[in-house]
Amino acid sequence: MDEHVRISHFRNHYELTRKNYMVKNLKRFRKQLEREAGKLEAAKCDFFPKTFEMPCEYHLFVEEFRKNPGITWIMKPFGQHLTGKAHRHSSIYWDGSREGWRIRFQAGSFTQLVARSQGKGIFLFRRLKDIMDWRKGTAGKKLTGLEAPPARNTVNPSGSHDSRSSDDQKDEIPVENYVAQRYIENPYLIGGRKFDLRVYVLVMSYIPLRAWLYRDGFARFSNTRFTLSSIDDQYVHLTNVAVQKTSPDYHPKKGCKWMLQRFRQYLASKHGPEAVEALFSDMDNIFVRSLQSVQKVIISDKHCFELYGYDILIDQNLKPWLLEVNASPSLTASSQEDYELKTCLLEDTLHVVDMEARLTGREKRVGGFDLMWNDGPVSREEGTPDLSGMGNFVTNTHLGCINDRSNQLRQLFRSLQSQKKASS
Repeated sequence: MDEHVRISHFRNHYELTRKNYMVKNLKRFRKQLEREAGKLEAAKCDFFPKTFEMPCEYHLFVEEFRKNPGITWIMKPFGQHLTGKAHRHSSIYWDGSREGWRIRFQAGSFTQLVARSQGKGIFLFRRLKDIMDWRKGTAGKKLTGLEAPPARNTVNPSGSHDSRSSDDQKDEIPVENYVAQRYIENPYLIGGRKFDLRVYVLVMSYIPLRAWLYRDGFARFSNTRFTLSSIDDQYVHLTNVAVQKTSPDYHPKKGCKWMLQRFRQYLASKHGPEAVEALFSDMDNIFVRSLQSVQKVIISDKHCFELYGYDILIDQNLKPWLLEVNASPSLTASSQEDYELKTCLLEDTLHVVDMEARLTGREKRVGGFDLMWNDGPVSREEGTPDLSGMGNFVTNTHLGCINDRSNQLRQLFRSLQSQKKASS
């Protein structure tokens, strides 16, 4: 691959962006921190709701469910989605493996595994009875057909190629898996409505870890006032724009988003600047810890980069919760303000990726991106910070602050051009 070529994904980015893998890696990282640094440090990873992979952790889930009867849970698909034309003589069964539910065909059919997005397949429940239909695999009966996946050779544990016929491999196809996650029942509300935040993090390298945080982002609001008395109403509980724009009360011109600057100002007026600083610092912790949790498992490549879309929910105690990380965050604009944000985001991403090799590598800000982590925390102050006490250390993040990116880029490239002339 040529030196200048860049790819917008790491090879196994799903370690962070698939819900089940994300939780698994975070749990492992938390245990590692507890062993190496103690419980206090491990507690800094307590930013994701209790989660179980279904159906392989069904019995663990039931045990936890019965400890707290009556609370609300949310089921989310995580990408093992069967689409296909099931034969009328097919049977659905669980083989006990981590692949979960499988469907056996007695005659051939066209199938494909795809991922879910935009709130599809999500539902809330409070009783085990509510998910019995799903557990029996009936969800697979509603799926529709697309095309057949490419055949691939499999290797058994002894290292030899699997001798099963291609017909046998076609006959067993995984049915959609889910995660069951404890629902945050006390979300912070604005105007009585639930919302979550979309924040952008750009990772240029995992070894060493080098991550940038974008100043702009937005809060996505539901179109209906929040209540726990109606857990079946998607317009109350799901903030995805793809869901909300189908609401009868949705106004295309108004949309259902706030820019992060407006959101930060609102919180400061309600709770004071110190509480807001603490909240945004906790969010910085989420970004860094989540990336560290997959640092050793992501296949790092100098040709790769990743623009992640983090979804964060805030509860009434101003505690941020990580809901999920998106590998391909939507760049579709729902308003003029949204369009400007996303076009600037893409432009600044290309500036940081720097295929023209204009940057020196010492920059701490490029457009709307601030260097958050460079094999260690990055300070707002110039020079090498003293990390021994971390008492006066201030992280180089400005999420929700003024984004004067145009002026910054002009000054940056003017300075780089002057340096280049001086050295030639």
